[in-house]
Amino acid sequence: MNDATALLTAVEMAEADRLTVLAGIPVSRLMENAGRGVAEAVLRRWPKCRVTVLCGPGNNGGDGFAAARILVDAGWNVRLALLGTLDGLTGAAREHAERWRQDIEPMNPAAIDGAELLVDALFGAGLDRPLTGAAREVLAAAAALKIPMVAVDIPSGVIGDTGENVGAVQCVLTVTCFRKKPGHLLLPGRELCGDVQVTGIGTPENVLDQLRPNVFQNDPGLWLAELPRPKAGGNKYTRGHALVSGGYPLTGAARMAARAAARIGAGLTTIAVPESALQVYAAALTSIMVRPLADAADFDGLLADPRITACLIGPGAGVSEATRARTLAILASRRAALLDADALTVFAGDPPALFSRVQGPCVMTPHAGEFRRIFATAGDKLTRTRRAAVTAGSVIVLKGSDTVIAAPDGRAIIDANAPPTLATAGSGDVLSGMILGLLAQGMDPFLAGAAAVWMHGAAAAEFGPGLLAEDLPDLLPGVTRRLLGAAT
Repeated sequence: MNDATALLTAVEMAEADRLTVLAGIPVSRLMENAGRGVAEAVLRRWPKCRVTVLCGPGNNGGDGFAAARILVDAGWNVRLALLGTLDGLTGAAREHAERWRQDIEPMNPAAIDGAELLVDALFGAGLDRPLTGAAREVLAAAAALKIPMVAVDIPSGVIGDTGENVGAVQCVLTVTCFRKKPGHLLLPGRELCGDVQVTGIGTPENVLDQLRPNVFQNDPGLWLAELPRPKAGGNKYTRGHALVSGGYPLTGAARMAARAAARIGAGLTTIAVPESALQVYAAALTSIMVRPLADAADFDGLLADPRITACLIGPGAGVSEATRARTLAILASRRAALLDADALTVFAGDPPALFSRVQGPCVMTPHAGEFRRIFATAGDKLTRTRRAAVTAGSVIVLKGSDTVIAAPDGRAIIDANAPPTLATAGSGDVLSGMILGLLAQGMDPFLAGAAAVWMHGAAAAEFGPGLLAEDLPDLLPGVTRRLLGAAT
């Protein structure tokens, strides 16, 4: 995977610092570099103004002391408030506190009187409890006064591993060190962070080789090399044959999914539909083939075609015994399978009956409601998605503004490029079709899920306001063209 997009947990970041110190860079220098990164980010973004730096009792507070001193050296008017006492500081944090030559005020709302900017250096990503007392009181006062705030590492009160809010307030900028944390991308943490900048503090890049992180931010660098490309000697079958199981009377979902599969590169796309629905589908589709099914045996016969390389069932399928039977038939074929919507809900009463039948490459794409019907929901979004992938033996794409893609081997990718306009009926059906089209072309299921999610967001962002789900397939060629152009 691409180390540049790695996300580190609090434990992994602590280990990165430990390994850095072993490599010969002292903690005090790391703290100085972190403070400088924060101060320089402030200097780039704001003109000189009155700033209060809020320092906590640990290393995050030490970063704050360093940032405050550098801002004073740049000619800024800086006040500093400390949570706790100077005697409570130890190690490098104490060292940087002793280099501060101005007053240290107690942590209370009076410390922010007249401030035009605040630096939150109270707690970093390692916080594992709700904010209380003076820290919470001061942050709440700052929010009420609408003072812009810069967070050091992560807004105090956002859990770095999960994005959970346990007392944080809105920041306009967050400056973190070495790598982002999952909480920078998972909601609600992502929104509370504002803009996120990563600053280097001297940590050697080869530290990642020892950490071996397995959570990443979605980015083309993770999967672009594997994105299918047409070959000069190929034909429609070598580009993959995608099969969509279409329902009736809800026909729009499967039609959008089929068009998305074709637009993302599947050489041939077929929708299998009830015989009674043939005219509805055929009238709306041209290059997509429509196969009428008179009975269950017809679907089994279609699956026997060795040229079919990937199958999708769920969008508009209906929660019925027929959907259940077709889902199990697709899984039994051992072809790459994409299960969505009704194909998941139909197993709500007996999820193991679904999971036990997964034999080949499989991707499941639930939204939050569908997820609750078949998977355990304890824990944060990243944790429960990874657990679900192990349980189902499948790649899980848990959709949302912070979509998480997880593989059974523990790898996970968090997406952060989905614009709010994707919250429109049918966008999930288009996403399913996109993943199907990549699976049909032979792309690895985990990377196919990540690529489709990112491209889905990029297409929506390109269209802008007024987006309808049916707009998305026709935007994919432009997104693909730019991606492949960037790769040459």
